[in-house]
Amino acid sequence: MTKHASPRILDHLVLPVANIDVARKRYGQLGFTIGADAKHPFGTENCCIFFEDGTFLEPLGIAHRETCESAALKGNSFVASDQAYRFRRGEEGFSNLVIKSNDAVADAKFYRKRAISGGRLLRFTRKFTPPSGKSDKASFAIAYAEESRSPDAGFFACEVVYAPKVDRSALYAHDNGTTRLLEVVMSEPNPSDFQYFLQEFLQQREMDNNSFGIEFALPGSSVSVLSPDGMKAFYGLDTPKEERGLRHSLFVLGVPDLNKVKNILSKTDVVFTEIGPNLIVPPAAGQGAALAFRETK
Repeated sequence: MTKHASPRILDHLVLPVANIDVARKRYGQLGFTIGADAKHPFGTENCCIFFEDGTFLEPLGIAHRETCESAALKGNSFVASDQAYRFRRGEEGFSNLVIKSNDAVADAKFYRKRAISGGRLLRFTRKFTPPSGKSDKASFAIAYAEESRSPDAGFFACEVVYAPKVDRSALYAHDNGTTRLLEVVMSEPNPSDFQYFLQEFLQQREMDNNSFGIEFALPGSSVSVLSPDGMKAFYGLDTPKEERGLRHSLFVLGVPDLNKVKNILSKTDVVFTEIGPNLIVPPAAGQGAALAFRETK
């Protein structure tokens, strides 16, 4: 861990989908405002969902398979990890947990020093279309970390090298009222086996350890790893008790009024359950990972 390091801040979640149009429809049924489709230069595409706290969801599709395959062969870690995830877990799911970076080069160097590097630094530029409709370009640098015992759980730090200043207020206005990403939940039969990797990646030594798992408090959010018993108790989800390795299993979103969410989901015939403070929506076509809404004041 770097000297004087502070806990890292969550940036976004990468959510592979089989079809971007299906994902757009599904998240619309959940009451979200979805941004314009955007294509990466290496063959993938997304339709992002942005929140007031600066985090976002990235449903990720395949725009041009041949371009993706070529990029992966040339060492593009983003595409290679996406292809590996889809091969092992299917076309839909939750593949990557992403933290914000002010210096991706320094992060990549840190990961190499700690022997958790997941590949070479990736730099890319893509077209950016704000709500105003006036096109511009945005540039990014991505540093990958890797937990080699967890091939289905990706981790990287993302630096926005350049992005035009735009008013995203229209994209923050969700019918369901979501304002923030509260928690990311991973599953693993023995969560504490992975505490050291997560302490390094999140740059957070302090953690809460209980009989169900471990939790790391971050600025504005948290990251948890729960055992199968914990996943069942808190979220009603069945996860493998024998298969080892971290899995990104669920994310929790903060809303001011759960009743408003219930009304939207009922009107759009979306199945949900309630356990404790959480309203849980199981995976469906276009939404490969379970998600939960939790009321925050």
